[in-house]
Amino acid sequence: MKIAVVGAAGRMGQMLIRQIARTEGVSLAAASEAPSSKAIGKDAGEVAGLEANGIKIGGDSAAAIAAAQVVIDFTVPAATVAHAKVAQDKGVAMVIGTTGLDPQQTALIHEAAKKVPIMWAANMALGVNVLLALVEKTAALLDPSYDIEVLEMHHRHKIDAPSGTALALGRAAAAGRKVKLEDVWRKTRDGHTGARPVGEIGFATLRGGEEVGVHTVYFATGGERLELNHRSFSREGYASGAVTAAKWLEGKKPGLYGMKDVLGL
Repeated sequence: MKIAVVGAAGRMGQMLIRQIARTEGVSLAAASEAPSSKAIGKDAGEVAGLEANGIKIGGDSAAAIAAAQVVIDFTVPAATVAHAKVAQDKGVAMVIGTTGLDPQQTALIHEAAKKVPIMWAANMALGVNVLLALVEKTAALLDPSYDIEVLEMHHRHKIDAPSGTALALGRAAAAGRKVKLEDVWRKTRDGHTGARPVGEIGFATLRGGEEVGVHTVYFATGGERLELNHRSFSREGYASGAVTAAKWLEGKKPGLYGMKDVLGL
């Protein structure tokens, strides 16, 4: 399978290039970066810390996407939406790991998925997706007297908050309780907030250092507290999941898929 990586010089882009190089049955077809990037014209393998692979990082993402069977995108919302439109027009499958899209941008991804298969997940690590399933099941088993709080910490460079994974965990908890997350969430607390409403799902966000990703979901009541936790020590799990998803998309019909589909959870 020929894979294109957009945002190739970024942290995830480099990790994806390394993962593609060590995965059987796939090859790097093209790599692109923003036209202003200093990586333009450099060998993608060398940028990723590997031997030269002959693939030069270009500034034309549309050309990179057109050269592949599937494109992997861990960039920023505006770029991801533009890439999805190109993938839709070129008939190229897509794996999206970008988070922080607003409702209008999300609608455009759904529109593109009517024409091509798209796998979109807030987090592609196997352990996180098992955690999502556990959170939904736990929320369904425990009654609303158990307060649900989602705590997440990421590196200082992360631009969206709460993280996409934290919101996915909140949605999993809400699904377990058969409610809509937007009806019960509390993203911030400041000042005199009053007593915590029954059934609320709260979020707490920490940023600092080079933390790859920590997510903990608390189920707390008067007599006990249950904690479900996941910590990522590198981005390797994300890259591995993304390449696995790319291979899984081969032959799939147009539609919007998630890691639950890829992993059969």
